[in-house]
Amino acid sequence: MYIKEFEIRWNDLDANRHLANKAYIEFAAHTRMSFLIEHGFDHKLLAKFNLGPVVFYEHIYYFKEVFSGKPVRVSLEIKGLSEDGMFFEFHHNYYDHKGNNVAHCEMMGAWIDLKSRKLTGLPEEVHAYLDEVEKPDDFKVLTREDTRKYAKKPGAPI
Repeated sequence: MYIKEFEIRWNDLDANRHLANKAYIEFAAHTRMSFLIEHGFDHKLLAKFNLGPVVFYEHIYYFKEVFSGKPVRVSLEIKGLSEDGMFFEFHHNYYDHKGNNVAHCEMMGAWIDLKSRKLTGLPEEVHAYLDEVEKPDDFKVLTREDTRKYAKKPGAPI
């Protein structure tokens, strides 16, 4: 399991003086990008193939408040990946300085070709980086249908 530690900064707090919702999302995103960079998905590689990650959703479940003064650790597991690498699902757990699980985040996304602005699978040499990553027991091969499990659609224009 990949883990990244964060110092809680003043601007990570909300009006209730605990860790703000935006901080959870930012910590998860930073953890994902750190993980990807450490596994070969750096900006140079992404630029070579004109790839960019897109987020379909992030669901965060809060269990306990987190306050400033102590670090928070964020884990990452790849819970799902499509056969062509286009779709991915990451799960994050947030831990306080004592190791207590204080929140959980489920995130699903895909890769986009930055020239065509269309979703795309990963080139073979890029997909190989993810084949080497340890997967949890409940890892799933994702299909297009998995990306639609919440079936949300845009509302009517105003």
